[in-house]
Amino acid sequence: MKKWLLILMAALLTLVGCSEKEETKDTKDKNDANALKKVSVVLDWTPNTNHTGLYVAEKLGYFEEQGLDVEILLPGETGADQLVASGKAQFGVSYQEGITQARVQGVPLVSIAAIIQHNTSGFASMASKGIKSPKDFEGKTYGGWGAPVEQAVLQSLMQTENADINKLDIVNAGDLDFFTMMQKDIDFAWIYYAWTGIEAELRGEKLNMLYLTDYSDQLDYYTPVLATNEKMIKDDPDTVKAFVAATTKGYEYAISHPSEAADILLEAVPDLDKELVHKSQEWLADKYQDDAAQWGEQKLTVWENYAKWMASNKVLEGEFNAEQAFTNDFLPKKETK
Repeated sequence: MKKWLLILMAALLTLVGCSEKEETKDTKDKNDANALKKVSVVLDWTPNTNHTGLYVAEKLGYFEEQGLDVEILLPGETGADQLVASGKAQFGVSYQEGITQARVQGVPLVSIAAIIQHNTSGFASMASKGIKSPKDFEGKTYGGWGAPVEQAVLQSLMQTENADINKLDIVNAGDLDFFTMMQKDIDFAWIYYAWTGIEAELRGEKLNMLYLTDYSDQLDYYTPVLATNEKMIKDDPDTVKAFVAATTKGYEYAISHPSEAADILLEAVPDLDKELVHKSQEWLADKYQDDAAQWGEQKLTVWENYAKWMASNKVLEGEFNAEQAFTNDFLPKKETK
């Protein structure tokens, strides 16, 4: 009798062991099937309201819904364009001007969505400086970062009022912020109003702002944009589509719920100024999509016109194919009513 009991117990233990192995294997198979694909997106700068849609997509699970585990990275010493072009990151925040320059040099970057529909940048100065038009640049000092395109843009604007760029002093201010520059005998600088302009408002500083788009339609380019590389598009289009779908949902949420979106950005980056983030988010809410049919949409004419401006102002050398520089193919298809 004892012998039979021992045999029965051994059999039961064997069955339990087999069952556990099968269950472990089933669980592993299920986990593998549900595993999120890891990808990264590199920011162009420190986190700000240009990037809110990415943080919303991460916080509200939009990336996860698309089967993605997305890591949001800061650029560090290596810029987003270089990391994306080399394949070390799958996605990045870039600019139309950078991608245009890159492509004529054979760098295979592609813009997959416009984060903001129209150029919100321009030249800002303290109102006390009396700079109300490009003509007033004469005799003043501009603080920039040393890019050739800066002088071309300044000259282009000054030419609209027959002003002489040789009467403008251009200095490389490096990484100095706008407000520090204004304390160092620099009269004006190139800013994005959504951040620096709003900060000036909160400081009680009155600015004179000359938007680029007020002086040339060709300077109404996409800045910033989301970018990937040609290899990613060719080898893994499903991941690109999933990333754009989730990011679109994130920016659409920021458009509809600017206050809640601001809180999500602040939760992710608590060092940011709360009042600045909320005011900036409110200002940008209707700028993300603006007059486009949907968020992220890009137009061929915008890419062509800016490239023509760059070429005519001698800041672009080489053949540029605008149709290869961007795509709307990965934007979610909107139902027509």
